[in-house]
Amino acid sequence: MINKKIQEYKTCLQNQQYYEAHEVLEELWFPKRFEDSAEIKLLKGLINAAVSFELRKKGRLPQSKKVWQNYLKYRQYLYKVDSKHLNDYYQLTRFVESLHAH
Repeated sequence: MINKKIQEYKTCLQNQQYYEAHEVLEELWFPKRFEDSAEIKLLKGLINAAVSFELRKKGRLPQSKKVWQNYLKYRQYLYKVDSKHLNDYYQLTRFVESLHAH
């Protein structure tokens, strides 16, 4: 299921459907949001990245930059994730950051 959601998230980002991307990962994150897990925290960061893109799309640049800082705060958990999906997360963070650079 995680692989499917990661691909859905990426597709939404490619299509500039940032709110939808946020919703896709929230389905994974929300039920586990109180767990002390690097993977769950990384998902929270990726949700923040989608929110940042949506704010930028709406021209709300100061808010977008602030939310992007939240992404960066949670991105560090990538190096602590113990998951069979680790490679998918690495690729996804590279993709997210390439979108942010444009």
